[in-house]
Amino acid sequence: MLAAHVAGDPRAFSALYARHRPRLNRLATAHTRSREDAAEVLQEAMLAAHRGAPRFRQQAAVGSWLYRIVLNACRDRLRQRRHQPADPLDETLLAVPDRSAEITTALTVRRALMQLPVEQRAAVLAVDMHGLSVARTARLLGVAEGTVKSRCARGRRRLAVVLGPGRAELG
Repeated sequence: MLAAHVAGDPRAFSALYARHRPRLNRLATAHTRSREDAAEVLQEAMLAAHRGAPRFRQQAAVGSWLYRIVLNACRDRLRQRRHQPADPLDETLLAVPDRSAEITTALTVRRALMQLPVEQRAAVLAVDMHGLSVARTARLLGVAEGTVKSRCARGRRRLAVVLGPGRAELG
């Protein structure tokens, strides 16, 4: 069929391509790892084969010759890709939120809580941090509900002093 193409048969190259296309397409897809790139490589390779048909020396099978042209086109594509500068990275995708302020606040609050008397700290942690009801906290701590309320109130006042604008130390 290649000889018919060289001789001027307008349908010969299409028939030749149709016969070898599945194998050549698998080759291009395997080397480029992309269907889009494989289609482009195959098109470039077939154009090169169409133009280079008169120079084909009958030393190899036509399928082998086409295979070699597609393989070379794949290598050329990969070489071009290696030398193309990468697309600039979208900085918004790389942005990692700065959580250092949250961590600093958490450490400051923890230090302040540790300065409270144990009874006040237990009440504040249970009610304000863990969201337990005053009644549930009273049962867990084995004290009256009024005691939990007063411990929370005193603990909050002390925390306000430590964590307030002046950040006074507890004594």
